[in-house]
Amino acid sequence: MPRRVLQRYLPHPETLRRQRSLRFLRHLIGNPSLWMLSRRSVANAFFVGLFSALLPIPFQMAVAALGAWGLRCNLPLSVGLVWITNPLTMPLIFYGNYRLGAWVLDLPVREAPDRLSTHWIAEQMLDILPALALGSLMAAVLAGLAGSLVIRLIWRWQVARSWKRRALRRRRCQADERA
Repeated sequence: MPRRVLQRYLPHPETLRRQRSLRFLRHLIGNPSLWMLSRRSVANAFFVGLFSALLPIPFQMAVAALGAWGLRCNLPLSVGLVWITNPLTMPLIFYGNYRLGAWVLDLPVREAPDRLSTHWIAEQMLDILPALALGSLMAAVLAGLAGSLVIRLIWRWQVARSWKRRALRRRRCQADERA
């Protein structure tokens, strides 16, 4: 079952509660509904995490934690999924979001110069921002919905497979008892 696989990799709430740096979040971390591993809580955590990851904003992990708290979904999964956009992947993802927004708004795509500088980025930001914001929002919603749907389908498939295995085992045991 997916629950067992996820439990192997997720931290235990008590371990996090004992950390000094997270002491101010004790009430949030102590809420048991944020640590449940059910189909709904995991699927919603994927939505929140992927949605937060694809937004070009600072403090994405805080946004994911607040989203997990608001939707009562799995906190560590939603916060951990934010790391899809790490310093290595962020430029590619946000450039793709910009291209998506420019395509939707029917704007010409600005090409980066040979030598990328903060000065160039600051000059171009007002022109880039509408396309980046729209593309990021669209990609965030689509990725969140797709992630949530995929998790729900995988979870359902695993449960159905488990039921079939149990039914087969029961039939074999009954056949052995009769023989």
